[in-house]
Amino acid sequence: MSLGRAGSGWRVSSADVERIIPFELLLDRIADERSSDWIAVRRYLHTHPEPSGDEVQTTQFIAERLLALGIVADIPARGVGVLADLKIGSPAADAPIVAIRADIDALRMQDRKAVPYASGCPGVAHACGHDAHMTVVLAAAELITTLSRRLPESDVPSAHFRFIFQAAEETAQGANWMVEDGALLGVTSILGLHVDPTIPAGKVGIRYGVLTAQVDEVLLEVRGKGGHAARPQHTSDPIGTAAMLVSALYQSVPRRADSLTPMVFSVGSIHGGTASNVIPDRVEITGTLRSTDQRTRDSVLSSIRQICAGIAAATANTIDVTYRSPLGSVINDITVTSAIEAATIQVVGGENIVLIDRPSMGGEDFAVYIDHVRGAQFRLGCAGPEGDWPLLHAPTFDVAERAIPLGARIMTRAALLLALIGPEPTS
Repeated sequence: MSLGRAGSGWRVSSADVERIIPFELLLDRIADERSSDWIAVRRYLHTHPEPSGDEVQTTQFIAERLLALGIVADIPARGVGVLADLKIGSPAADAPIVAIRADIDALRMQDRKAVPYASGCPGVAHACGHDAHMTVVLAAAELITTLSRRLPESDVPSAHFRFIFQAAEETAQGANWMVEDGALLGVTSILGLHVDPTIPAGKVGIRYGVLTAQVDEVLLEVRGKGGHAARPQHTSDPIGTAAMLVSALYQSVPRRADSLTPMVFSVGSIHGGTASNVIPDRVEITGTLRSTDQRTRDSVLSSIRQICAGIAAATANTIDVTYRSPLGSVINDITVTSAIEAATIQVVGGENIVLIDRPSMGGEDFAVYIDHVRGAQFRLGCAGPEGDWPLLHAPTFDVAERAIPLGARIMTRAALLLALIGPEPTS
């Protein structure tokens, strides 16, 4: 069985996979017993969303769920997010630590679903699936714990896991916080997931290599001379310049990059002026550049500065350009990805694997972790059978809940595989 399809490095082998076969039936039996409770957990979390950086009650809920399993949780000093270690069997002091990460924040947007578990917090919603991510990782913790308790002591595998429940993914802050708080100390590999409403529940998306885009925030400030709307000739009209600038960027930026290389620049906000009869002296424009290739990124960022300088000179304005919060790509490691693929084959069968042929242009701060250790994410199909399923960040977004126990079973198997094969290839 050949599991790897791209990249370099070593892949999990058939012999590696055989090491977790003795646990398969028991894992699946536990999942069948606990699935309804996991769905109830997901619905509770969906009803009680908290925005980035404010996930205090969510943090407490996770810590209490883990403690009920006998897993002591550590809450960092900032009060949001959870770190928890679990050892089963008798792992050596230097045994590889396999980390499993979930993001826990919700979006500042209104939930418009007509379901009993809709958000109970006005203006905040789990419209990106983080409630499902938390549930899958909590379920994986329960599966591993229960497995170790039900097996004869002599049959319990020796392994060390770390569960990372990360705040503030949507603002791309939380992963850095967790790394600063020591989340990766001793970790050799890290697993993550994201629900995907373009893939039906029961199927799983896998990609080797680049999974998500690099993201740069682009802040542009047009400054000049304002004045009366009736006499624009006495102004440098920053509003008109801003309109010209957005149009020029939309036309020019795509032509500065190879059309075969994924890249997109989008403006998300324009702010300027306070009255209809006043031309303001300042306009602020914000947007993002998303790219999958470093050379393309550098070229386009340079082009944006050149375009801004040219329009500033032509209109007698000043245009300041600031790039902020660069976020790298998630680049799936071949070893970790092959473990996920092997686990997926066991759970849903190879025919239900969707090979993702292009990277997403979305950003994901899981990239921060894989700057330090090898890691990979998979896409958990979450679309139901009813027509067009709402996409991520839509006010009616939901998850077909049969995906949750499948995600937990895949995550648990992949984590066990990585723990048992260790940081180096088996001989």
